[in-house]
Amino acid sequence: MSFRSNDAAIDEIVASCNGDLRGAVRALLLINEHLESELAKAYAAAADRGLVERGGNALH
Repeated sequence: MSFRSNDAAIDEIVASCNGDLRGAVRALLLINEHLESELAKAYAAAADRGLVERGGNALH
């Protein structure tokens, strides 16, 4: 992703929050928290299947 497309994504996120920067940051933090939770679930599922034991980076 290029710098310009990052700027466009930021503008879109802020616009979707009616220009409220704090709201945009809050929304991004909530999304990040959700994604971290999903990632933890994926690692747990991989560990249950023995995919994480060899080197610890089978999901990367």
